[in-house]
Amino acid sequence: MQALTERVFALASPGGLFDAGVVRNLFPTASSGARKLLVNRAVHHGEVLRLRSGLYCLAPAYRKSSLHPFTVAAALHAPSHVSLETALSFHGLIPEAVFQVACVTARRSRTYATPLGTYVFRCVPCHDPRAGVRAVRLSPDAWAFVALPLRAIADLVYVRRHVTWNRDGLRFLTESLRIEEEDLRELKLEAFQEVRHTVRNRRTQAYMDGLGQELGR
Repeated sequence: MQALTERVFALASPGGLFDAGVVRNLFPTASSGARKLLVNRAVHHGEVLRLRSGLYCLAPAYRKSSLHPFTVAAALHAPSHVSLETALSFHGLIPEAVFQVACVTARRSRTYATPLGTYVFRCVPCHDPRAGVRAVRLSPDAWAFVALPLRAIADLVYVRRHVTWNRDGLRFLTESLRIEEEDLRELKLEAFQEVRHTVRNRRTQAYMDGLGQELGR
């Protein structure tokens, strides 16, 4: 086992996730070049996976606990929250599996192709980035911010710039996304105003107003 792998393994960080700061703390007397060499050796031997510059995780065989994709998303691009199709799938509203982790951020849009999968971050302007978003416990030692269904819908309408309530209405959700209308009508609406008030885009506001009236908010 490489020296870096051994020390990170001893830390028992959730899922073996760590960053350049952890490497610096583990090897405080080493030069930046020496630390870079330690990382490169561990990556070369397949013991460490490089997720992006300065962010890494132990390979599966060297982890003491599982690594949830949502935990990786939070570390890749912060602040952000899991949303869009990924959140709708997480809440059991869309039937098909989602093969990438889709997130929303107040920062610029980014896409990361990592050894653990593809992570897409879409910029959605809003007044309160955490409106309609809740912290979800993924495991005993891991949490992630995940959009409630109404926030995920609002985020999705914003990024699908062709969608309007007058033209698409509920069909965007029931036909394009294949969400069951019965499931939509069973959504808890206590977060509706919270989500509606954070939206800054008029087209998205109009869609959420139409949806709220349709669902009887």
